[in-house]
Amino acid sequence: MHPDIQSQKDHRNIEICKVGVKNIKYPIIVEDRAQKFQNTIAEIDIFVDLHNEHRGTHMSRFLEVLNKYHKETLIDNLETFLKEIRTQLNSQSAFVNIKFPYFVEKEAPVSKIKSLIDYNCIFEASLTNEFSLKIGVVVPITTLCPCSKEISDFGAHNQRSYVTIKAIYNTFIWLEELIEIVEKNASCEIYSLLKRPDEKFVTEKAYNNPMFVEDIVRDITIILQSDNRIKWFSIESDNIESIHNHNAYALISSDQ
Repeated sequence: MHPDIQSQKDHRNIEICKVGVKNIKYPIIVEDRAQKFQNTIAEIDIFVDLHNEHRGTHMSRFLEVLNKYHKETLIDNLETFLKEIRTQLNSQSAFVNIKFPYFVEKEAPVSKIKSLIDYNCIFEASLTNEFSLKIGVVVPITTLCPCSKEISDFGAHNQRSYVTIKAIYNTFIWLEELIEIVEKNASCEIYSLLKRPDEKFVTEKAYNNPMFVEDIVRDITIILQSDNRIKWFSIESDNIESIHNHNAYALISSDQ
């Protein structure tokens, strides 16, 4: 019989907010608006709180519980999963963060050639007194600087930007809908495959739609505030500046 060191009493009397395992690669299935479902590989973090009397948690139990949930059952049973994690680890709270690439077929604006583009998506679930789920998308876009356009005789600097929306919904909302909201409020959206007529189109579209990071988060806020399906949201815009050695950044949260 091997000694259970983790269950030894700890005398420092300090509770730990989150303890667990990170960066687990695991196959999952998520709902897909066009194809009904999509197979992907997630990176999963699982945590619980740790009582001040306990020296450590039992790390192997996180994986034991996870492996009961095959790829087709995990996402649809997150609350049940967290209840079991909480029970097996003898904790008051349980948390799971799931990050995964999600592929969408997009059509080039002029040539109409179709190709797949990936978006990083996020599920953040927690269970204490009640279950809570945030869904999120990270959407790459193009932004063109309004100031640069205004002061330049020709041209204007633009950059790759990443807009992150996280939301708690009252009624179901597709990841694709959040992606579309971001792309419609960019200087121009990004594509995987473009031919020369497409490149001309996206370059000129961005030039005609200059936007600051502040413009992006404010415009998206107006849309999300008017959507009764959404209970809570946050929006971040992170511009990878092309002529500065820093990023431009803005954040709006509905509970600020």
